[in-house]
Amino acid sequence: MKVAEREVPFVSVVIPMRNEARHIGACLDAVLAQAYPADRMEVIVVDGASADESPTIVRAYGERDQRVRLLPNPRQIVPTAMNIGIRAARGDVIARVDGHTRIAPDYLRVGVEALARSGADNVGGPMHTVGGGGFGDAVAAAMSSRFGIGAYFHFGTVERDADTVYLGMWPRGALERAGLFDEELVRNQDDELNYRLRKLGGRVVLIPTMRSWYQNRQGVCQLARQFYQYGEWKVRVLQKHPWQMSWRHLVPPVFVATIGSLAVAAGVTPVAGRLTIALVAIYVGVVLVVAGRLSGRRGVWAWLATALAFAIIHLAWGTGFLAGCVRFAGRWRGGESPPPTLAERTEAPQRRGAFAGEEAGPDITPGGLRRVL
Repeated sequence: MKVAEREVPFVSVVIPMRNEARHIGACLDAVLAQAYPADRMEVIVVDGASADESPTIVRAYGERDQRVRLLPNPRQIVPTAMNIGIRAARGDVIARVDGHTRIAPDYLRVGVEALARSGADNVGGPMHTVGGGGFGDAVAAAMSSRFGIGAYFHFGTVERDADTVYLGMWPRGALERAGLFDEELVRNQDDELNYRLRKLGGRVVLIPTMRSWYQNRQGVCQLARQFYQYGEWKVRVLQKHPWQMSWRHLVPPVFVATIGSLAVAAGVTPVAGRLTIALVAIYVGVVLVVAGRLSGRRGVWAWLATALAFAIIHLAWGTGFLAGCVRFAGRWRGGESPPPTLAERTEAPQRRGAFAGEEAGPDITPGGLRRVL
């Protein structure tokens, strides 16, 4: 950064955590090793009543480095963890980092510079998935494919405006305007917040040089549960913000509903049975072709495992969406409460640069960031 260190925006890294004992150490090592002034950042880990050694690990880091704090999250879900951390944060910029993610050494610096250069309300990088084991590697390949998940941040390589990004970095002012994370949404809370930012005229920008590595699910049941929940909670986002949906969100549930309806009708008419077989055959054929291209020369097992990962992602998401339509059937009408705000706090922490006798911190509106970076 070509500015005096005193002018560098103070960054608060918020890490939602629950049962991350296997990964939280590597996550914190990466955050604390940032090429960013050490006295211009803090790390707030918000623990959702972990049943493993995660809190003990974080406390040990806090004893060695005063920048690390551990806060409790009684509700245990990600949006409440993020809101607890954001309200406790002293930073001019808020950065989310997940407990099973490692960020590159220049991640914070690149993100702060991108906010200044772009004037965006949120910047984030692509999701680089890390497998582990035969099926884990197959999941990583499927999640990084446009055919697996259509969101640009899963496969994008060019800087551009996007619907949403992985993780995220926000100027504090952007969250003051749009509100914090919707605490009803167990999943898809980042999509919903980014939609509110864009609805207010803000920009969400994918920055390919903001590098991080996400440890994806490595088991069949874990993957199915994850995408079932994504599909289910997408219904609540749709009910709150109908224009947030795109056609790609509707393809999996329409496919699952069509196959299910034809399978039921097959008991009445043979034509429905033949249509069911034809549609399933076409889908399996397409999945096998795409999986074959991704797996390359890694063998038959990698090919079939990648095809299975695609099928689980698509079918679990589609089934979850249909289940969400039933679960939230009574929520299609009626007003929604406004999102949580920064002002809703029990104890307002002092902002960095606002201590008695200390000069105020830098202006971190988009224009202000451009002036100091």
